[in-house]
Amino acid sequence: MTTIKFNRQPLQKSFNSLLDDFFNEVPVKWGRDWNGNYIPAVNIYETDEAFQLEMNAPGRDKEDFKISVEDDVLTIGYEKKQEGETASQKTVRKEFSFESFKRSFNLGEQINAENIHAKYENGVLKLQLAKKPIVKESAKQINVQ
Repeated sequence: MTTIKFNRQPLQKSFNSLLDDFFNEVPVKWGRDWNGNYIPAVNIYETDEAFQLEMNAPGRDKEDFKISVEDDVLTIGYEKKQEGETASQKTVRKEFSFESFKRSFNLGEQINAENIHAKYENGVLKLQLAKKPIVKESAKQINVQ
């Protein structure tokens, strides 16, 4: 009888990678978190002067966005309650009355938190996050004694 050795490491590694991908990325790719709440998709670009963040959030009102920075964390939130019944209409079925989401991003040391601008147009929330100027220390001369 011939014994065949089976190496399970590649399978184990790929399975662990699959689980990591599933638990870390799937909710954002699906557009929902684990509780079924909507998570808007985000694109982030970098230029020499700034980072540009674009959030896909069509059909929203710009007044309902809440953007804040606290402890170097940028938080973008949205909250909208739907209008109630009027005397002229009777609700037959109501599947939504409240919509909200919240996403947070670590700014790090590169971003100037005092110089962030936001604009909402054509269903896309655009944020311009200016970088801090790079301060280069001048060379220091050391005298030999």
